[in-house]
Amino acid sequence: MAASDVTEHLLRAVDRIGPLIEEHAADAEANRQLSSPVFDAMYQAGLFEILVPRARGGHELHPVDCMRIWEAVARIDSAAAWNLVMNQAVANFAAWLPVEGADELFRDGIPTAATAFHPLAAATRVEGGWRITGQVPFASGCRNVKWLAMPAAEMEGGQPKIDPASGKSVPFVAFFPRGAASIEDTWHTTGMRGTGSADIVVRDLVVPDQMTAMVGPLRNPSPGFEGPLYRIFPLHGVLGEAIVSVGVAAAAVDEAVHLCKTKTPAYNAVPLREQQLAQYQMAKAKARVEASRDTLYRAADAAYDEAAVSSTSLSPEAKTRLQLAVSFAAEACAEAMRFVNDAIGASSIRLGNPFERHSRDLHVLIQHSDKSSPRYASAGRLMFGLENDWVWLSF
Repeated sequence: MAASDVTEHLLRAVDRIGPLIEEHAADAEANRQLSSPVFDAMYQAGLFEILVPRARGGHELHPVDCMRIWEAVARIDSAAAWNLVMNQAVANFAAWLPVEGADELFRDGIPTAATAFHPLAAATRVEGGWRITGQVPFASGCRNVKWLAMPAAEMEGGQPKIDPASGKSVPFVAFFPRGAASIEDTWHTTGMRGTGSADIVVRDLVVPDQMTAMVGPLRNPSPGFEGPLYRIFPLHGVLGEAIVSVGVAAAAVDEAVHLCKTKTPAYNAVPLREQQLAQYQMAKAKARVEASRDTLYRAADAAYDEAAVSSTSLSPEAKTRLQLAVSFAAEACAEAMRFVNDAIGASSIRLGNPFERHSRDLHVLIQHSDKSSPRYASAGRLMFGLENDWVWLSF
């Protein structure tokens, strides 16, 4: 599908702020969090509006158009793209909030939010809401957003209370302003350092009922969230995670092609561009990046078409296809990076060249739970008609 006019406008905005993103990329890597000027520039450019309902002042773009924009940012800086994806996707939990809660979330403009979804915080019932205590790691971009969210469940004997009807706990998500929590600096990693995915902590925080949302299929969406984009949730965000891998790998391939055109390796008389092995390796890398993008687009397009004519959750077949697409893309892009490294040799390990960061980022991305090796098995379970074992395939 061709990019929409809105998408083309936003891609031009990415081009416009691209030099700023690039300028601050090293600072984000060193400080282990996205630089505020970059976050603010993306917000002011309207990039945080792409998953927001039109009824709430956003663009509500097709997921393929969303991926075009996310990839464009990822080609410049992986951390900026990751925060852009995650802080929008978490805010989309507004679809589950009562209308009063959604109104509060949008009261001061397009919301941005951060969280992760394990472990569950301890929740105790109080009048009009819940008293919550917990600590959640991997809250990407938590220092820059307006809102934080935390998964929680009512506890009984130190364990999540079990619903007799389902035999399972009943988790929910609680939204609260960023200032209501403390942030623990736990983000020390080999790659994706600039995402600022630290821990968020609350102690005895009272959250009103209207700022809580049950975790499960979207059956009664908050006004404005009725469209097919939100029946793909949360997998539209997982598509975003995977397209970050595509953007990073695509940048690595482009940079390596440029290097191969000019580099003659030490102890060689033949330039890389004329060496058949380098030609083979770079072509293999390029093929994996292109295949990754194509399978993400096709899976997203099919899921969106299904959601547009159905008022229920996606079919197991659509969920399987999406899961396989994102797992394949993360894996294939990491493999593409290995071909790049083999082709360019010692240039891949030198600090100051972009390749060592691309390599670290891509191999951290493949460890993310949404796209890691066990998710192939989750898709396989659905293929065999077995009970789902992965939370994001249960929506």
